[in-house]
Amino acid sequence: MQSKKGTPKMNLQQKKDNSFLATEPLGRLLLKLSLPTVTAQVINMLYNIVDRIYIGHIPETGALALTGVGVCMPLIMIVSAFAALVGNGGAPRASIFMGKGDKESAEQTLGNCFTTQIVVSLLLTLILFTGNKSFLMAFGASENTIPYAVAYMNIYSLGTIFVQLTLGMNAFITAQGFAKTSMLSVLVGAASNIILDPIFIFALHMGVRGAALATIVSQALSCTWVLHFLMGKKSYLKIHRCNMKLKKDIILPSLALGLSTFIMQSSESIISVCFNSSLLKYGGDVAVGAMTILTSVMMFAMLPLQGLVQGAQPIISYNFGAGNKERVKQAFRLLFISCVAFATLYWLLNMAAPGLLVGVFASDQELKDMASWALRIYLATGFMMGIQMACQQTFVAIGQAKISLFLALLRKIILLIPLIYILPNFFADKVFAVFLAEPISDFIAASTTFTLFQRRFNKMLNKREALLEKQ
Repeated sequence: MQSKKGTPKMNLQQKKDNSFLATEPLGRLLLKLSLPTVTAQVINMLYNIVDRIYIGHIPETGALALTGVGVCMPLIMIVSAFAALVGNGGAPRASIFMGKGDKESAEQTLGNCFTTQIVVSLLLTLILFTGNKSFLMAFGASENTIPYAVAYMNIYSLGTIFVQLTLGMNAFITAQGFAKTSMLSVLVGAASNIILDPIFIFALHMGVRGAALATIVSQALSCTWVLHFLMGKKSYLKIHRCNMKLKKDIILPSLALGLSTFIMQSSESIISVCFNSSLLKYGGDVAVGAMTILTSVMMFAMLPLQGLVQGAQPIISYNFGAGNKERVKQAFRLLFISCVAFATLYWLLNMAAPGLLVGVFASDQELKDMASWALRIYLATGFMMGIQMACQQTFVAIGQAKISLFLALLRKIILLIPLIYILPNFFADKVFAVFLAEPISDFIAASTTFTLFQRRFNKMLNKREALLEKQ
């Protein structure tokens, strides 16, 4: 039900819990929501980063073990992508429903997404546990690295349900504006992982198996924290059994909205396959190992950016649902400046001192030299990542599934994958050509995204405003 001015009528409880998204000063609000989500993303990054640091320093076998675990990343990214498909699609819709004053639909979205993630988790566990060796060989593992890759994935696959529910359901905590709680969800797991990794890897002499076990135990602890909150008194939206029965009109739009994020993340796995297979062909295990380090360095940029856009999402989605056009525009402007500033500073750091972060992940000098050289190529247009993330994820926040999907496909599927195979035909240095595919793709995709955003953003806001005026 709408007021004559187009502002949704909300019950007192919702005003108490959510109205700050529409009233609190934007700078302070974005900082309050983004700082915990950025922190959470950085902490979440530690799951894989800490594993790699410890594995890379295993005596004698560290370089091969690191490369083997790096080959696992496509499968790990697919698991995370399915969590994003459900959680990152459902959470913005829940925020929009809250902005409209429709708590019932928001909780139905939460319940349907919870059920969907359980089903998806069980299917993924079965597929990954029974077929991971075949996948890993296809993804660029060699006879030297496959034992380490299989050892890691056999254990990691058993914790798929914990990863799914932690990542997917935590998005609904953030969507309600409980950014600190969302951060603590991740902190619980990351702190556990940091403690358990050296115990399992070195003290118990489990090697890569220890790294995988530490990860899934930590994710189980995070999962417990998330579900306890969403079923407790502090959460505005709660998981209720009555909302867990799947409904087409609830779950399908959520999946459609999450599809762009799913493609962005899952395509990373396909791209890893393409990169690893090409680099193995032209540069051997050292080049594949360098790519493992490059993806880790890229994570240092992407995850804080994801934290910024996730912090802004409840603000943008809620106010879009409420028809507050000017506040949506102001929120985007602040998000855009923040993302571009961070991406540019990070780009400058890596251009000036590429060996600074590379040295964290490897002690082998040949591997460090290769990765330091490749990093300047791989991140040549890294300053444009902020433009891409701010614009594309704002489309997601306002429910524009089709546009977001197109942009996700453009950057990775349409541009990057073909370039990985085309460019080596035009360069004598084949390894250089493979790495060059990334900056070319990023430049074209970010330019296209920015142009499209300028043309469509105001139209979407005006359309929403006109719809509310008719009601």
